[in-house]
Amino acid sequence: MTERNRDHHAHAYERMLDRLRHAMEHAKLHEALETVKERAVELGELTREEAERIGSFLRRDVEDAARYSAATDEDLKNWLRMDLQLVENWIWDRFSSVADKTRLEWMALQRELQQQSATYHAGEIAGPGALSCNQCGEVIRFTQAEPIPPCPKCQGLVYRRPLPSETRDQPEE
Repeated sequence: MTERNRDHHAHAYERMLDRLRHAMEHAKLHEALETVKERAVELGELTREEAERIGSFLRRDVEDAARYSAATDEDLKNWLRMDLQLVENWIWDRFSSVADKTRLEWMALQRELQQQSATYHAGEIAGPGALSCNQCGEVIRFTQAEPIPPCPKCQGLVYRRPLPSETRDQPEE
């Protein structure tokens, strides 16, 4: 079985288990299991053969949990204890890798946007907002669309949009 198929089947198992939990509110295990297998096939998530196979895994696990609970007179916490640790580790691995990847992508996007920040040239029209002179850092503000003048401080002709932190301490004109 390929890794792709393993992942696909693992996700299908989880979806079917979730559906089984809901279906068992209204039916017994056998009927509920048949319902969720049919649903997976109807939705095109699995072939009939795959649904049968994964359904047999679900039946095995549910019946094993029920046997444990009946034999020990304990709830499923002990039966799941090892599984819960595995699930916690699995969730942490998935969450942290996604969070790290998202953070890295966000940082890369920020760097890219900073490097690709648009340049504005004297004589062009700019909309409302602030522009910072590339030569001296002077910030000029526009309240409406208007032509960009040469920098009033150094006569520079090229500007960029400053970051909000670059315009906070500068007095309004």
